[in-house]
Parts: sequence; C-alpha cells; structure tokens
Amino acid sequence: MSKATGILVIVSGFSGAGKGTLMRELLGQYEGYALSVSATTRCPREGEVDGRDYFFIDREEFERMIAGNEFIEHARYVDNYYGTPRKYVEEQLASGRNVILEIEVQGAMIVKQQYPDAITVFVTPPDAAELKRRLEGRKTEAVDVITGRLKRAGEESELMMMYDYLLVNDDLQESTKKLHDIITNAHARMCVNKEFVSRIQKELRAM
Repeated sequence: MSKATGILVIVSGFSGAGKGTLMRELLGQYEGYALSVSATTRCPREGEVDGRDYFFIDREEFERMIAGNEFIEHARYVDNYYGTPRKYVEEQLASGRNVILEIEVQGAMIVKQQYPDAITVFVTPPDAAELKRRLEGRKTEAVDVITGRLKRAGEESELMMMYDYLLVNDDLQESTKKLHDIITNAHARMCVNKEFVSRIQKELRAM
C-alpha cells in the first residue's frame, strides 16, 4: 500500500450498537488500520484504559483544546464532551494507514466536509429491542441514562440515510468481515480513480 493512500473511515452508530467491539475486532484481524482515539470528559467505564479507549481529560483541558483548534470535530453528548484530536489522525493518514474514526453523528458530516474522500458507515443492531437489551446488559448506567441514550438514538436515526453504508451488527465475525470488505473496496476504487485522473491530466498537459 502506498504511504500516500490512507483513507479516513468515519464510523457512527447508536450507543450500544457494539461499535467499540467491532473496531477492536477489525484491528485485531486485519493489518493496515489505525483507530483514532477520541478525547472525552466522561468518566472511564470498567476496563477502559486512558490512551487506548479514550483520552480521558477534564472539561477545562477539553475547552482549552477547543480554543486551540486541536480537534477535527467535537460535540457534546449526554452532558459530556467528545472530540477527535487532529494531530493523530493526520499523522496516521500520512503514513498510509486507513484511519477508523468512531464519532457521533453530530461530527460525522463536519469531518466529511473536511475530508471529502472519507467513507461513512453507520452501525446498528438488528432492531430497537436488541439495542435496549445491550444497553441494559452493560450494567454500568442508571435507568435515566439508558432512557436518554434511547431517546438520542431516535434522533440519530433521522440521519442514518446520510451515510454511505449501513452495517447491521448482528454477528460480530460476519460484521467485521463486511466492514473490512467495505473499506478494502472503497480503498481500491479510490486508488484506481486517482491513478486515472493523474494519467489523463498528464496526457492533456502534454497536448
């Protein structure tokens, strides 16, 4: 893979859709990917590690980074900030890796405007009942928080059709392969298009 051909893959989905597990499985099974680590002001859940799952920072530091334009995008979600550090993403793309950016729907289209070659994927469980079951199965959040996440999911569903791909995360292994195939095909198509454009531009300049 050419070091100049890394692409950005924007992954969104309902809280509880299994995005994090899917991303970890993708990076564990396939090479050539980097997972963008987001910053957040929320507290770590059990088992989460700072710098691996998120950069856990306080509100004051987050707002300082906003003022310094250090995020590609940032959003407020259920009383916490989430944001994508710009430096890490651009370094990984420059190295030729496909960068997986897991962000809320609020920021996805903002990033798409900045990186028009990016592809967008929305991850969802097979139905609303399964989504509720997964949220309750975490046993890490109060009932009112789960209710808030379900309400938010209803709002996010209005934007699902704006994504390039919809991925129903029912079976983890099958979903992982489907996501890899989506990215591989998009990557190959993009490389072919860039090569064609470069060639025809040179031919036209030579006339």
